[in-house]
Amino acid sequence: MSAESAAEQAPAAPPEVAIINAVQATLGNKPTVVSAARGMSHFGEHALGWVGIAAAGWLLDKPRRRQWAGVAVGAVGAHAASIVIKRVVRRPRPNDPTVQVNVGTPSKLSFPSSHATSTTAAAVLLGRLTGLPLPAVLVPPMLLSRVVLGVHYPSDVLAGSALGAASAAALLAAEKRLESDRTRKSLG
Repeated sequence: MSAESAAEQAPAAPPEVAIINAVQATLGNKPTVVSAARGMSHFGEHALGWVGIAAAGWLLDKPRRRQWAGVAVGAVGAHAASIVIKRVVRRPRPNDPTVQVNVGTPSKLSFPSSHATSTTAAAVLLGRLTGLPLPAVLVPPMLLSRVVLGVHYPSDVLAGSALGAASAAALLAAEKRLESDRTRKSLG
């Protein structure tokens, strides 16, 4: 049987596996990209990198300590929400012979990506605090890194990012209500 006819008879990869394959074929064979993706993975593990940045901000920017604490709470809260959803959904990580897994993971569960969730929440909150376009700068590389590393489907990272944005919005709304209540009490 020729290679062409074997390829014609082989079943097509599920669409999300095909996307992972395309990303890995384009970027996953570049050692610097994989190394950077691994670094991002370690930074984002359990939202600890974001907590570290928030802690540094809290120590160095005394007038805005409450907002820096909010970044930590937002990143950790978003991460916790993603873990709860993972345990309910129980979607396994990509497990296809064509997908190269380039980093270890603390669990076998995939949906949603906790890295995408906490990174998006932190980026939104840090962007709001600093006035910088951090979601546009920080979120896409983290999402892409999870696919490059072969540990998430594209829908995992997109859902995680949406959950992170919703978590950050909920935290910002709660902060706004608290500030409004404080203002009313100080005037009344």
